[in-house]
Amino acid sequence: MTLAKNLRSVSLATGLVMAALAGPAPAQQPYPSHAITLVVPFAAGGPTDVLARTLAASMTKGLGQTVVVENRLGAGGTVAVAAVAKAKPDGYTFLIHHNGMATSTILYRKLPFDPMTDFDYIGLVADVPMTLMGSKKMPPNNMAEFIKYAKENGDKINLANAGLGAVSQLCGTLLQGALGTKFTAIPYQGTGPAMTALLGGQVDVLCDQTTQTLPQIKGDKVKLYGVTTLTRIAALPDAPTLNESGLKGFEVVVWHGVYAPKGIPPEAAKRFNQALKDALKDPAVVAKANDLGAVIVDDSRQTPAALQAWLKSEIEKWGPPLRAAGLYAD
Repeated sequence: MTLAKNLRSVSLATGLVMAALAGPAPAQQPYPSHAITLVVPFAAGGPTDVLARTLAASMTKGLGQTVVVENRLGAGGTVAVAAVAKAKPDGYTFLIHHNGMATSTILYRKLPFDPMTDFDYIGLVADVPMTLMGSKKMPPNNMAEFIKYAKENGDKINLANAGLGAVSQLCGTLLQGALGTKFTAIPYQGTGPAMTALLGGQVDVLCDQTTQTLPQIKGDKVKLYGVTTLTRIAALPDAPTLNESGLKGFEVVVWHGVYAPKGIPPEAAKRFNQALKDALKDPAVVAKANDLGAVIVDDSRQTPAALQAWLKSEIEKWGPPLRAAGLYAD
């Protein structure tokens, strides 16, 4: 036997021994094997953050791994969305966002992402009604009086919002269009400061989510003109809708969906979606949603297809009024 053949034989034998000692290749760990990040595009303590943390606590139990909420602020939520779009699609980074996922496509003309192509969809979560309120100093006591007062006073009325692209600003934009009048917009850095200004009488009107407004309404610290859903809500059963009070067809609901970077493993998407569905049936989550005036969406909307279709319809809905108002953030 030649030297070369001897060396090949020794090499082959050594390889077989090493393989035998190593044993079978380790099996891949089941998903999830470590903590998952749920990104929120807004500040801690805000409406979306409260909902996210409530879900995260329940989903942690269902997934067997911690779901960590991470707040990434900036540019009306687009900083967080862009970061998630570029994140590794391994099933360990997700995003929860509201209507801003749709309206950003109109407000920002040079977005670094496309909501319709750069994400995988997990499912819709909850709808949050909005409330139209006036300060205690405002003369109108109900919606009929407010409509008359608004048309007579126009830009003398100060309308607070939580910043460009915030749902309070979007609601105010639709309200002015429905009334055929123009208010003076006063932007703030979040719902908290806007509400403080309303309570102090520095501004006249604010339209914002029940997650933030119920305590002030129930404490009789503001004048409630109505809710922005088409039908009355369980959290405020005696409050009329704007639809029934003279603004026929007026509706603004804050919806929330969960997304992932495009291309996550199908098994991760399926598992996370199931954990989301289970959390939305968790009595603790249901109770918290009721406290906030939020309405958990039904099972048929807790799916990737439902979220994708809804996002497309919302982009189409908000485009015309925002462009007509000339509202751009860039």
